[in-house]
Amino acid sequence: MKHKNGAFQFRNFSPKQMMLMSWWLDNSPYADYDGVIADGAIRSGKTIGMSLSFVMWAMRKFDGANFAICGKTVTSLRRNVIAPLEQMLAALPYSFAEKRTENLITVSGGGKENYFYLFGGKDEAARDLIQGITLAGVLFDEVALMPESFVNQATARCSVEGAKWWFNCNPEGPFHWFKTDWINRADERKLLYIHFLMTDNKTLSQRTLDKYRKMYTGVFAKRFILGEWSVADGVIYSMFDESVNVRDDIGFAPDREFIAVDYGTFNPCVFLHFYAAGKGDYVRHYVDREYYHNGRGEADGVSLQKDDGQYALDMLEFAGGRRDIPIIIDPSASSFITRLRHDGFTNVLPAKNSVAKGISAVSSELVQGRLSISPECRHTLGEIPSYVWDSKYAASCGEDRPLKENDHCCDAMRYGVYFDMITHAGARPSTSGRRTR
Repeated sequence: MKHKNGAFQFRNFSPKQMMLMSWWLDNSPYADYDGVIADGAIRSGKTIGMSLSFVMWAMRKFDGANFAICGKTVTSLRRNVIAPLEQMLAALPYSFAEKRTENLITVSGGGKENYFYLFGGKDEAARDLIQGITLAGVLFDEVALMPESFVNQATARCSVEGAKWWFNCNPEGPFHWFKTDWINRADERKLLYIHFLMTDNKTLSQRTLDKYRKMYTGVFAKRFILGEWSVADGVIYSMFDESVNVRDDIGFAPDREFIAVDYGTFNPCVFLHFYAAGKGDYVRHYVDREYYHNGRGEADGVSLQKDDGQYALDMLEFAGGRRDIPIIIDPSASSFITRLRHDGFTNVLPAKNSVAKGISAVSSELVQGRLSISPECRHTLGEIPSYVWDSKYAASCGEDRPLKENDHCCDAMRYGVYFDMITHAGARPSTSGRRTR
């Protein structure tokens, strides 16, 4: 499938994409299965094939039925699934109309009309949003990023005769609930399981494939490139290279600067000053200064612990007296965020605290030489070799996180890099929000 002059051309499907597109047809050996799982590498063609197949199946099998399309958030769902789906449907004999205020898409064609509701499954409370609706099918985009309770509630709503479940995701850790309870039990649950590699997307050139293979290393290369459900263990930034990632000078012309904060009162509090330039795949970052204060212990009988007011004064000094500089801060530090705003700082922004995505962003920039650190930042450089995965937590809870030791500078670094990267991700294709044929 290729995009040309605003329209999709349907060609060059891989065998796995063809299976994903056709498994539900009456003459398929999987026609009586209850659902499909497509997992594997990034950019492997899972989402495109699954979303189109889901709508085509719904329009072939039902009329006047309700369906759900679920993503981590409705915003990401519209960007990653609905926008390309709208363009694809424009090349088929279907009309597409969206009521954004109701998160409802109506698809019509062949004398039939069906209704597709959009849901965000970002946290445990999301299960309440989908409760009560009766569905003929549900599609989960990036299901491994959703809480288990939401997925269980959504699948339980599929009570219409002939309803099916559709799941896609990139791999996480091997103890993740979706891997243990759904993929490992696919046969038992009567689900078709299709594992995708990047080479299953026939629209990717060799140059593009090589670019993605160079972007990741360690556990992220195993998951994103090889499509493996791999354990995150050992040193997180094993790709860090002093000869590449430590510089006395910035090495590029910056077009913005900001401060990233990991807040602590008893634990260390860290400020990192960043210079940045570019957008999309060409963002570059340089950490030129750090502030580090450890509130543990006492000196001359006086506690070293500081309060929000003292830290706000330290921030003003660190920022060179500027109150307008963007400050990206741990979103859990609500009292310090309030104090900074009270003291006149006008651009205090809660960080995006997605641990895995933040670490992936930092890793990608390190391996490509797009993130460098001044040798003056001795605490940051000292933490990097001891910033390790908490493998015991992953084994018990199924989630990746760093060991909560020697992590404060590295946490601040991922807050800053990831927030700036997604803020300057580059232009996205726009959609009208409504199209009819």
